[in-house]
Amino acid sequence: MNDNSKSDSHRCHLFLFFHYQVTFMNSVNNEYPLYVKVAHFMVAIISVVFVLYIGAQIILPFLFSVLFAILLNPIVNFLHKHRVPRIVAILLVIIISMLIISGLVFFLVSQASLLSKMFPELKTQLSTISQQAIDWAAHRLHVTNTKLEDWLDKSVNTSVSNATAILGQTIISISAALIIIFLIPIYVFMILFYKPLILEVISKLFAREKHKNIAGILFDSKALIQSYLVGLLIESVIVSTLNVIGLLIIGVDFAILLGVIGGMLNIIPYIGGIVAVMLPMIIALTTQSVHAALWVLVVYLIVQFIDNNVLMHYVVASKVKLNALASVIVVLIGNAIWGVPGMFLSIPLTAILKVIFDRINSLKPLGLLLGDSMPVKQNPLFKAFQPTKQNK
Repeated sequence: MNDNSKSDSHRCHLFLFFHYQVTFMNSVNNEYPLYVKVAHFMVAIISVVFVLYIGAQIILPFLFSVLFAILLNPIVNFLHKHRVPRIVAILLVIIISMLIISGLVFFLVSQASLLSKMFPELKTQLSTISQQAIDWAAHRLHVTNTKLEDWLDKSVNTSVSNATAILGQTIISISAALIIIFLIPIYVFMILFYKPLILEVISKLFAREKHKNIAGILFDSKALIQSYLVGLLIESVIVSTLNVIGLLIIGVDFAILLGVIGGMLNIIPYIGGIVAVMLPMIIALTTQSVHAALWVLVVYLIVQFIDNNVLMHYVVASKVKLNALASVIVVLIGNAIWGVPGMFLSIPLTAILKVIFDRINSLKPLGLLLGDSMPVKQNPLFKAFQPTKQNK
């Protein structure tokens, strides 16, 4: 068999394969019962999650590069409008951005290494405090010291291990970022440079009558990501500043490091704020007193109140309209698939999905499920099942 006949055979097989897939999907949509459709949907979801999980080393740098490219694109356009060549503008913006990020990473790594050397001393001081607590509790509760010692020893070891793990995960995440620090700038440069080509390819993939809807999705997604990321950076700086000021007033060691880490962890919705307060409370408890640890808790509660009631509403969440339940679920899913980077990416990716869902009629219920707008009137479907006065 010659090469032409082999090529024709491959084309025939591909045609039959795609024809079978289309016919099968149409039969699923029209003939198969609901449980079969749900089963196929679940298989598709599992397949996507599996691909995202095993391809994390390739997908994560690319996704972060896309977010950085969207964030830096207005600056590149601004420089280009002022007669700076586009390649020079892209290189200049990337170099300045990487210098800022590298300086922050160097500071965090150097301070974290100093803090990690204090953990044996912290564990010893925490054991002393726990022994005093055992004596007080044994006297008040009239129980033996042995049971309380066993329970508190486990609690102390768990607390210190958790604190070490949290700091270790932060350092690992920073180290992972350093490993790909030369890869992401290349991705960002390519995305910004080939942006006209990418948009042209997207336009060729869809029919002309759908271009208006696709352009709306791209514009809304770009505006949403830019607004969200800029707001997130402002929020992180403000929260870090408030944390540092509060910790300096209390006199906690490594106040700048702990405050900055708290501001970075606060980017993770609902979960980061809880994790951020644990480490400074442990350090305040072991190096100062219980009152200092309580003051740290008070400071972080005040900062969280300001963040949740002021910053989130007026700085961050101007366009990201996700309800709290959806936000918590997608953050946990992101953590399960990609760890800490997935928690950072979960909200913007879900917000983009919501933009897509809102513009496709068949997917609007999913967009409504993710959104935070409550229905004004009760659906007539559920009124029919409400008990009447005679049935009550």
